[in-house]
Amino acid sequence: MKIQILDSAKLDLVDGFHFYENQEEGVGHYFLDCLYSDIDSLILYAGIHRKKLHEFYWMLSNRFPYAIYYVLENKVVSIHAVLDCRQDPKFIEQRLSEERTRRWT
Repeated sequence: MKIQILDSAKLDLVDGFHFYENQEEGVGHYFLDCLYSDIDSLILYAGIHRKKLHEFYWMLSNRFPYAIYYVLENKVVSIHAVLDCRQDPKFIEQRLSEERTRRWT
């Protein structure tokens, strides 16, 4: 199994890092460590999570209120978004809709 983190998801991780690092020094690094650990677990557990908007699987982070949205095709896990679950659900749906559109163009 191979994991691919798309640029949009990388930007989400950077945003999360800055948010937590601004709360207290070092927490941003802990955030990244935890989220990358969660992402690495997809090597074993990709495909067992529920789907959202038909094609995106979503996995909740173990330590932070974040969800990892991914697609599984041909033994490749493509991470499309890593979003804070405390956001407006309409924003999350809109973002995933945009990712879906990008995926098919």
